[in-house]
Amino acid sequence: MSKVFTHNRQVEFNHCDPAGIVFYPRYFEMISSVCERFFSDAVDFSWAGTVMKQGYGTPMGNIEVRFHAASRLEDWLDFSLNIKKIGNASVTFLITCSCAGQPRFTCTATLVYANIATNASHPWPDAPRAAMQHYITPSLD
Repeated sequence: MSKVFTHNRQVEFNHCDPAGIVFYPRYFEMISSVCERFFSDAVDFSWAGTVMKQGYGTPMGNIEVRFHAASRLEDWLDFSLNIKKIGNASVTFLITCSCAGQPRFTCTATLVYANIATNASHPWPDAPRAAMQHYITPSLD
């Protein structure tokens, strides 16, 4: 049975337009935050340690989002992250966001493990690859 990484956060004023509705580019910041928390909390592979100490990063290679409903100031958003696929130097996530059980968006995001100095992809190290394996959900094709 695969694991699901979950994270929740409240919509803040800085996420919203003047009407108090989340301005859609802010969702991309939230998606990035969920990915960062996943690597740090679930995989024990912090971006600070990876980027600052080792010279590697995980730039976004592809992202697709389907919005289902608006979120508003002070809503509590529940994020769930599963892995669709781990490649040699990439990982594809399925991230869903809901509020009180109501879907807000569904996202497929592919991150690439890359050497910052050369801007070239690089195979995942063994430890994070092994930790990520627990989150693969094969039925998410």
